[in-house]
Amino acid sequence: MAKRLVKLNVNGKDHALVVESTDRLLDVLRDRLDLRGVKEGCGTGDCGACTVIMEGQLVNSCLVLAVQARDRRITTIEGVGAREKLHPIQKAVMKYNATQCGFCIPAMVLAGKNLLDHNPTPSRDAVKEAISGILCRCTGYYKLIDAIQEAADELRRVKV
Repeated sequence: MAKRLVKLNVNGKDHALVVESTDRLLDVLRDRLDLRGVKEGCGTGDCGACTVIMEGQLVNSCLVLAVQARDRRITTIEGVGAREKLHPIQKAVMKYNATQCGFCIPAMVLAGKNLLDHNPTPSRDAVKEAISGILCRCTGYYKLIDAIQEAADELRRVKV
């Protein structure tokens, strides 16, 4: 296997890593950069637990080779908010108690954030579409949808 130097910007920090040509972005994020908020569920792109934002688009990091992410900006859940200053989506998810097991929540928060970055006034259907690629076996989605819509309202209030 060929080794390659890959430069990534993850959560605003630059990284230069030597990777195998077959290394998945998911594994590089979790194992090399210790970003454990990125989860592996199915490994086939069906569950969405490994979702990250790459260059403003949601991607399943289990389906992206690390070399394909070269010179890209990537956001994981660790890059959204901070313990002392949570993102409005994180606050709303907690307010609505929209977590059960929590396995899908990092991906759901990223999907909601990405939606609001592109559409500050999403309809309920737009929110449903934005999270449709992420499986949640616990919550039934309703609380997550409500949380994302409340975060949209909060973000609009802050910008006014």
